[in-house]
Amino acid sequence: MAAGSRQKKYSSLLQKDLSEIFQKQMANTFGKAFITITDVEVSPDLSFAKVYLSLMLSDKPSETLELIQERKSEIRKHLGNRIGKQVRIIPELAFFMDETLEQANRIDDILSKLDIPPEEDEDEDENKD
Repeated sequence: MAAGSRQKKYSSLLQKDLSEIFQKQMANTFGKAFITITDVEVSPDLSFAKVYLSLMLSDKPSETLELIQERKSEIRKHLGNRIGKQVRIIPELAFFMDETLEQANRIDDILSKLDIPPEEDEDEDENKD
């Protein structure tokens, strides 16, 4: 259980610092895209991190993600400058699109198209007898 809480603390630290890197230090690097870190999953040994991104205002999100992948070493260097004194290992980073919002919209769309008849009251049936 201790490793789980350690991973959670480390992932929240990475999420906070990576968010600041994307918003402040690399704000103009990716055009007008507004990049949000939605989640960070860290390996048990803290050497690898999966970073989930939400790309808003991006005309071509897949191209923006490719650009982020290309600049991964630069992002990792910025991260090392921020947390290098606090941690022993700066994790390898892997970036992925967070598709949670798209999935939620798809489910919402499916639910809105369902034709569900209104429920009949049981009290009205009992009063008829």
